[in-house]
Amino acid sequence: MDSCCSYSTDDGSLTVIPAQMAKAQYIAFYITVCCIAFIVSKIVISVLLYKRWKRKHLIYEEDGFSGGKMVMFKSAMMQSLKSDELFKKTLKLSYKDIIGSGGYGTVYKLMLNESTAFAVKRLNRGTAERDRGFERELEAMGDIKHRNILTLHGYCTTPQYNLLIYELMPNGSLDTFLHEYFDTGKATVKGDVYSFGVVLLELLTGRKPTDEEFFKEGTKLVTWVKAVVEHKRGEYVLDSSLKCSPADEINKVFRIAFRCLEPEPSERPTMADVVKMLEQAKSERVVEEC
Repeated sequence: MDSCCSYSTDDGSLTVIPAQMAKAQYIAFYITVCCIAFIVSKIVISVLLYKRWKRKHLIYEEDGFSGGKMVMFKSAMMQSLKSDELFKKTLKLSYKDIIGSGGYGTVYKLMLNESTAFAVKRLNRGTAERDRGFERELEAMGDIKHRNILTLHGYCTTPQYNLLIYELMPNGSLDTFLHEYFDTGKATVKGDVYSFGVVLLELLTGRKPTDEEFFKEGTKLVTWVKAVVEHKRGEYVLDSSLKCSPADEINKVFRIAFRCLEPEPSERPTMADVVKMLEQAKSERVVEEC
């Protein structure tokens, strides 16, 4: 009987428990303990790996900066920088430092010294969950090194906004050419037509969409030109180098630009049509000297 049963007298009475049941309970207990140990070990290993990753990739991380946190990734450029210096420079950014603006935020040029400059993009804060996702994505991006991808040197989170600290491209950014994409985040064929319309306005006015005056007045190149031309005062926006050009040709190019800049994409011409219109706008003439 000992080989098939075990006994329990916890309540003072004799209870017979089959040996197989006792063995099953032991196995279940053993499996439960192993599972708990496995989960705990995974958590511990994950924490240790994360701390190791931070030591390898981060040279600075501080909580409490303006109520938020600043993180800098390791790179040859960042090794020699002082974090407090970067903090102070970031806080002093103003509209004078703006080099771009669009639907997703404003981009500033941050000069630390004569040889070191960064592009700082300021983004509005989202929900707490979105911000946690924002940080996870950025930590992954800090690991990416590719000649065709801008280097992310770090980021800063505060209750008011998020900042991305990128490598500065001295020759400008893609938004100079993809104007509607910078505003809407969507690249389309008609968006290319819109961008060409902006390029035409740049050629006609000698002004850029990122001119400081537009940011001060809270307007854009397209809005400004349309407003002036609608009041029959197009000569005020015309670049001085085009003053001697035939007025009828200038007006035709303005009209082509405005067609490319129609708010409704379906109302914009195709690029093939734009080329035809520009060819038709040319007239045979001898250029006069001014």
